[in-house]
Amino acid sequence: MNTRNTPIVPVVVIGAGPTGLTAATLLARYGVECLVLDRWESIYPQPRAVHLDDEVYRILAGLGLRDEFAAISRPCHGLRLVRPDMTVLAELARGAGRGRHGYPETNMFDQPELEGLLRANLFRHPFATLRGGTEVTALTQDGDGPVRVDVTDRLRGESETLHAAYVLGCDGANSIARTAIDAHMLDLRFDQRWLVVDVDTACDLAEWEGVHQVCDARRAATYMRVGRTRYRWEFRLAPTETADDYRDITSLHPLIAPWTKSTPLDQLHILRVAEYTFRAQLADRWRDRRIFLLGDAAHLTPPFVGQGMGAGLRDAANLSWKLAAVLRGDLPEHLLDTYEAERKPHAHTMIRLAKLIGTVMTGGGGVGELVRRAVAPRLHRVPGIKQQILDSRTPPLRRSALVGRPRLRRTLAGQLCPNALADGSHRFDDLAGGRFALVTTTAPTPAAQSEIERCGAVVVIAAPGTDLYRWLRRGRARAAIVRPDATVQRAGRDVAALALGLASIRLPYRPTRSKPRGPVAPPAPLAPGSTEAQP
Repeated sequence: MNTRNTPIVPVVVIGAGPTGLTAATLLARYGVECLVLDRWESIYPQPRAVHLDDEVYRILAGLGLRDEFAAISRPCHGLRLVRPDMTVLAELARGAGRGRHGYPETNMFDQPELEGLLRANLFRHPFATLRGGTEVTALTQDGDGPVRVDVTDRLRGESETLHAAYVLGCDGANSIARTAIDAHMLDLRFDQRWLVVDVDTACDLAEWEGVHQVCDARRAATYMRVGRTRYRWEFRLAPTETADDYRDITSLHPLIAPWTKSTPLDQLHILRVAEYTFRAQLADRWRDRRIFLLGDAAHLTPPFVGQGMGAGLRDAANLSWKLAAVLRGDLPEHLLDTYEAERKPHAHTMIRLAKLIGTVMTGGGGVGELVRRAVAPRLHRVPGIKQQILDSRTPPLRRSALVGRPRLRRTLAGQLCPNALADGSHRFDDLAGGRFALVTTTAPTPAAQSEIERCGAVVVIAAPGTDLYRWLRRGRARAAIVRPDATVQRAGRDVAALALGLASIRLPYRPTRSKPRGPVAPPAPLAPGSTEAQP
């Protein structure tokens, strides 16, 4: 492939959904030029994802969207298991306050609104460019060289060829990036057809402000309030049913009547009625040389634990800082292999959990119904079961070249460092600012601290009595090296050794501050590894 006279874009992101926009924004914050290509001219208007947890909220806050997302979201009050006649089997309530990361642990939102925030935020970064109405038609790799990206303008029908140092396939379940690297979805044996309904009404349905799960093998259903006037229902479809059977409010009403009750039908406005097939699938490979898969291109999960969109944002957070460091020559290229090594097992675990919860709540036929009626009302009496179900924490990452996790010893490595108070007023993320950090109960020597700061990292002192201090002590550690994605790389009791280890990491890059961008030309492309793009 002859690219001698062709400018090379450092990163092309395919897909401007939440995963692609998050990846592009994180890269732009590190001064990496990226081009986002999306087949839609503007935001896809239909509501899809409606939930994210506090770990994913934290990623959005790291993009600079903490207050904006708070304005469009609402905390969820927990989970209620009900019978088809709406008799409550069990209620697992959660407080609406902040969790260990400083944000509500369950949050409801409208995906088009979130994408609007993500797009507006991306535009503030001069290193990122978004091109809508652009179809990627082919990806070609020749050895270890740049990726050829063939695109077509969907409005004018004109074709063009681009070249990218790396390509991030954030292009959904029908991913062209997955096809290009000859990856295949592994079937994890879950396949159910569901009706998804979104309704807008100014009438308050006066229902409990949490998720209602109808435990019924014949007509499993889920209800939740998404926004001030928006409500979401999901119903499992019978083999003979389709979404076309429920397109108007008259035919739909018998399904939603247990919640809408006497609300006049002319006050219930259907936003969407769609049929979805909930699947559990995992790509057998997530990378081939310079092409990576993220989000639905790499994994599909049933919705029972609300982690579908969140998994894609976790992918973006995990990969973006590594890719930025490689492009700037601060990390060796082979460490990009840690993306799949870390994220694939985590995604697999969350898919298995979603399958289990779905089966427990809706499976088993008549026997399952009897078991649920007997067991569900007693769930809250089982020691620790409520905390286990409502805990938003996800599993730690497995051992990798960037996670020093001992095989036979308990450790904080692989876990997320909580966004907890480190002193009387500052949380970890405010102090770390997206950089490598040494979190410690004891200050390193002035020489060690100076060396850590020289390499672009930061020291965060966890003051006695703070949540961050208690987290370290519960983990039997006095210090931890925390990566830019808030994952603990190493932890232990030898502060000096950990300080020396962090100071030896060559990471002289820092997140850029976002700035409003006027109608200017995109920045000139950078060659792979270039350091010309400075904050």
